[in-house]
Amino acid sequence: MSSSLHSPLYSSLSSSSALQGRKLINAVNFAKPNLIFKPRRSFPLIRASAGFSSSLDTGLSTELDAVASHSEIVPDTVIFDDFEKFPPTAGTVSSSLLLGICSLPDTKFKSAVDRALSDSECYGLESSDLQMSCFFNKALAHVGGDLAKLVPGRVSTEVDARLAYDTHGIVRKVHDLLKAYTEIEVPPERLLFKIPATWQGIEASRVLEAEGIQTHLTFVYSFCQAAAAAQAGASVIQIFVGRLRDWSRNHTGDSDIESALRRGEDPGLALVTKAYNYIHKYGHKTKLMAAAVRNKQDVFNLLGVDYIITPLKVLQSLKESVTLPDEKYSFTSRLSPQSAAAFNFTQDELQKWDQYSFSSAMGPASVELLTIGMDGYINQAKRVEELFGKIWPPPNV
Repeated sequence: MSSSLHSPLYSSLSSSSALQGRKLINAVNFAKPNLIFKPRRSFPLIRASAGFSSSLDTGLSTELDAVASHSEIVPDTVIFDDFEKFPPTAGTVSSSLLLGICSLPDTKFKSAVDRALSDSECYGLESSDLQMSCFFNKALAHVGGDLAKLVPGRVSTEVDARLAYDTHGIVRKVHDLLKAYTEIEVPPERLLFKIPATWQGIEASRVLEAEGIQTHLTFVYSFCQAAAAAQAGASVIQIFVGRLRDWSRNHTGDSDIESALRRGEDPGLALVTKAYNYIHKYGHKTKLMAAAVRNKQDVFNLLGVDYIITPLKVLQSLKESVTLPDEKYSFTSRLSPQSAAAFNFTQDELQKWDQYSFSSAMGPASVELLTIGMDGYINQAKRVEELFGKIWPPPNV
C-alpha cells in the first residue's frame, strides 16, 4: 500500500492548487466497500501516520484501535491529501467521480477517461445513444481499473440508476461493464456492481449473483429491502443511518420509524440492528455496510456490523482519543451472532418476499429516500453525458 501512495497520481495532484484538489471532496468516494481486508491489516498505516501522539508513542490504544477490532472501519469521502493519514482500502467509481476527474485534467485518471473516449469499438456503433452508452461504460471501467491498482480491496461500480426499474436492463448493463473490465484485465473478484435497491434491482442482483457476479445494493432504508436483498444473495447491502434519522426529525407517518422512536431507538440504528440480526440468524451470505454515520456515538452503537463508512472528522476524533489499557475492553460489539440468535422476528418479517409484499411494506421514508438517491445518480449521469458530448473526440483522436 505504501508504494501506491507515491504513484504519479499523488505527485501530479500535489502540484495542483489546493482549490483544485478539493474539487474532488464530494466526487471521490474511494473507501465505500472495503470487503477484503480485515481491520488489523487495513489500519496500521492510519495509526502510524500523522502528527499526533498515538498508541505507537505511548503504549496506549486509541479509540480507533478499539473500534477497529469489532468492525471494519472504512474512511468516507477521501480526498487525495488525506491518503497519508487515512489510506483508502477499497473504491467506488461513479458519475460524480467522472465529473470530478474531468474538472482536474492533470490527474492520472484523466488519461483513463481519454482512453475511454478514444475507443474505436464505441466510435463504430450505429447510433449516438449507443456510442454514448459505450463511452460511459468504458470510462467507468478504465477509471475503476486504475482505482483497482491503488487499493487492496474491491472496486464498486455504479450502475445507471435510469435502469433501476428494469431488471433485464440492469443485468445487461452489468454484463457490459464486466466486459469492459475484462478487456483491461481487471478480474471479476475485484469488482462489485452498485445497484439501487428497488424490487427490480434486487431481482437483478439475484440473477447476477447466480452467475457469480458480485452486487452491492444501495439506498436501503427499510427492512423489506434488506431482507429481500439478503434472500437474493446480494454480496453487500448499504444502509444510510443518518439519512433515516434526518427524515424522522422532519416527517411523520412511517410506521417502522415511529415504532423505533416509541421504543426510544434511533430509526437508522434500529434498521441496521434488525437487518444484521436477520442476515446472521438465518445464514445469509450478505455483508452489511452502515453509512451516513454522523458522530463517534454512531460508531460505538454500530460495533459488530461488517463495515462502518466513517467520515474523516470522526476518524480523526477516534484517532486522537487515547484509551487506557483497562478501558479498551469497555468497547463491545452491540451486534453479534449471539445477539442475532436471540432476536425475534414476526411471521410477516420472515416471509419469502415478492414484488407485491415488498411494495406493500415499503414505508414513506424508504420510498422518498430511495427516490432522492436515484434522482441524484441520474442527474450526475446526465451531466457526464453532456460533458462527454462536448469534449469528444479528445485531441489525440
